[in-house]
Amino acid sequence: MVRRVFYWIFTALLAAELLFGGILDVLHKPAALNILHTLGYPAYLCSILGPAKLLAVCALLYPRTRLLREWAYAGVTFNMLGAFCSHIAAHDTIPATVAPLILLSLAIGSYLLRPAAFRLRSAGEPPASPPPH
Repeated sequence: MVRRVFYWIFTALLAAELLFGGILDVLHKPAALNILHTLGYPAYLCSILGPAKLLAVCALLYPRTRLLREWAYAGVTFNMLGAFCSHIAAHDTIPATVAPLILLSLAIGSYLLRPAAFRLRSAGEPPASPPPH
């Protein structure tokens, strides 16, 4: 039970960040554009990252998306590692540089604590109980 509570805490925080960031990106809000400008990226990157973040939220929260959930975790990992490296390369502030690692830790916590029903099965492994509705 404790594991499930922590899974949902990590997942809810991660989903909230992705939802908020995705909306800012899709709407090309100044906060999102300023970050991209600081890192030396073009503004149109918001048009790529925003929908990807919003789709990741759907994949993480919908219970019947095992394979898509794996891809969402992978995408969040690539995004956060890329953001961390970009902030270092741009000599950005310490809080801005560390923030992606904090968000990555939420993704790692969510991934490691996810219920068996949300995990991919190995070949020959019996199916897990169906995901809760």
